[in-house]
Amino acid sequence: MKLLAAVTFAAALYAPAIAGDTLDPKGFWKTEKKGGVVEIFPCDQALCGRIADAAILRKNPRQTDSNNPDPALRNRPVRGLIVLKNFTGGAGEWSGGPLYDPDTGDRASRGRLRLRDANTLEVRGCIARFLCQTQVWTRRH
Repeated sequence: MKLLAAVTFAAALYAPAIAGDTLDPKGFWKTEKKGGVVEIFPCDQALCGRIADAAILRKNPRQTDSNNPDPALRNRPVRGLIVLKNFTGGAGEWSGGPLYDPDTGDRASRGRLRLRDANTLEVRGCIARFLCQTQVWTRRH
């Protein structure tokens, strides 16, 4: 009986740790486009995301943000470029913005990150209330 109680107690302590790990979006995520990989990391009191890898970066590691609508920003490197900013929340969902797509130069003023499960992240960006686009990213192991 004591062994059963000890095992039950240990399982109760361990379960929240497992649940917490599954609700953590930090790490590397494969995007839907062009072999992209975005790293989500803590920045200040929020989450941000930066370009970690992409097919174009494997061909040209010095690729610049040439599609940026602001000519003054077109010479900045794509590797390390912040594409998600100021996402706050928790328990599987975060909201914030802006979001930026260096492939097109498009920017969404606000968005949402939602974990479907430990390895699947919905990334939604909106330029207006009803004008949104969603991508599904998978965790890179």
